[in-house]
Amino acid sequence: MKVVVKTFNELTINELYQILKLRSEIFIVEQDCVYQDIDNKDQKALHLFLLDNEKIVSYARLFNAGNYFKQASIGRVVVQEKYRNLRLGHLLIEESIIAIKKHFLTSKITMSAQKHLKKFYESHQFLQIGEEYLEDGIPHIKMVLS
Repeated sequence: MKVVVKTFNELTINELYQILKLRSEIFIVEQDCVYQDIDNKDQKALHLFLLDNEKIVSYARLFNAGNYFKQASIGRVVVQEKYRNLRLGHLLIEESIIAIKKHFLTSKITMSAQKHLKKFYESHQFLQIGEEYLEDGIPHIKMVLS
């Protein structure tokens, strides 16, 4: 797997298309959640993705402090279904943390995580803060790494 980190303006048209397609496949179709994925925040984000033979199979969107939460943040975390048994989610989160430290010079990270992934994020040292809440009809929790 090749790890790529790019700003919005560095993305090729094909990469952007693959990212939006993957996010749509997972968040809208697989999770049966109708919501506005294209939210005018991609332009402020770093886009981290994993390539398998030039195909984007895993993706996360990274923000500097103040662009989404008060702290740096990770969001839109996805792994294409047929790649999930390869532990790419773990690689994706590890690389996201490294990229945030490198590009945003901080190790304090916040995320709005789907509640059923709590143990997954805890395995990367994230801790739940506060109570469960609904986001787009799906139970979420705020998690932080500091």
